[in-house]
Amino acid sequence: MIHREVLTIHTDRGRGTYDLTDRLRRAVVDGAVTEGLCSIFVHHTSASLLVNENADPQVRRDLDAFFARLVPDGDPIYRHTAEGPDDMSAHVRSALTLTSLNVPVTGGRLDLGTWQGVFLWEHRAHPHRRKVTVTVLGD
Repeated sequence: MIHREVLTIHTDRGRGTYDLTDRLRRAVVDGAVTEGLCSIFVHHTSASLLVNENADPQVRRDLDAFFARLVPDGDPIYRHTAEGPDDMSAHVRSALTLTSLNVPVTGGRLDLGTWQGVFLWEHRAHPHRRKVTVTVLGD
């Protein structure tokens, strides 16, 4: 069985993480898959996907702070700045992370660890509307 749906994520706070876990859980239930795989893909070059801590939001804030130091906005080495100082840094951050990931489905549920959640990671400073395709495959 294959179930596919497209999620629209409004990144109303701009840069940061947006929890997709509950929406992915609903997609698994809607797909009526007991054993299989949930594949997630973000259709953008300045946002990515992340499996990480879902209990303490400080973990994701610390990741943002680390990436701000690792890949600063407005670095003079960037030539691609058509949309502002966060343009190229967002593309680099996306290239260093994931635009797709897979999570096992076991017993009709996402098989995530106790403290794991799935997040869209917005790398642009301003809000955007992001498209994420979720495909649930299995029996």
